Amino acid sequence: MNSSEALNRLMEGNRKYAESGIPCGDISPEKRLKLASCGQEPYAIIISCSDSRVIPEVIFNAGLGDLFVIRVAGNVIDSHQLGSIEYAADHLGSMLIVVLGHTRCGAVDAAIHHEPEGYIKFITDEIVRAIGDEKDPYRAACLNVRQSLAMIESSLSIQEDESRGLRVMGAIYDLETGKVDFLD
Repeated sequence: MNSSEALNRLMEGNRKYAESGIPCGDISPEKRLKLASCGQEPYAIIISCSDSRVIPEVIFNAGLGDLFVIRVAGNVIDSHQLGSIEYAADHLGSMLIVVLGHTRCGAVDAAIHHEPEGYIKFITDEIVRAIGDEKDPYRAACLNVRQSLAMIESSLSIQEDESRGLRVMGAIYDLETGKVDFLD
């Protein structure tokens, strides 16, 4: 599946989810057994926040084996996430990478309004670098997504894959409406 087909599938899945609120991706025992014996071929890579309200497989109405999901608070990117992205693109053939931020993100709020301590500070420091002095939560979430996109796009392996049709894009999930808006 090329990146345009993958994007259309995500958009259609999100439309169905936002309208019905009921996920219907294939999670059947038959699909599970097929994937166990034949391997996975996810059509998209989703880098998402760990927030329990943001479940990419549900949001995009996807089933087993459809998405390669990487979750980390604040959807920040470091070498671990880049390695996972490169694996899915290079070895599994996924042609679309989506960094999925969301409204009412606790990590973005912490970066704007608090001075966290401990390991949380590693996450909020990344977000502060991305958002600067921005105080609007929605705009800050978008800036944070764009920073993650820039980090992914600077990866040498990803640059090579872009020449064969790999696409990298950002999106914001609205917790209230269930809709995903893809960023330009």
